[in-house]
Amino acid sequence: MAVQKSRKTPSKRGMRRAHDKLKSRTLSVEPETGETHLRHHVSPEGFYRGKEVIQFEPVIEE
Repeated sequence: MAVQKSRKTPSKRGMRRAHDKLKSRTLSVEPETGETHLRHHVSPEGFYRGKEVIQFEPVIEE
């Protein structure tokens, strides 16, 4: 088992942790509908890169 020889200083510990922060998600705007969606995902309206890839049937309310 690996055991460190000497203690890490707070400075070195902070340098190591500098890359652990959470990054915000990258969002895109769909050119057809103007909706915001996650990159490389289909928008809620069924569009991906300006083309309709999923067709939803209209909901009939009684």
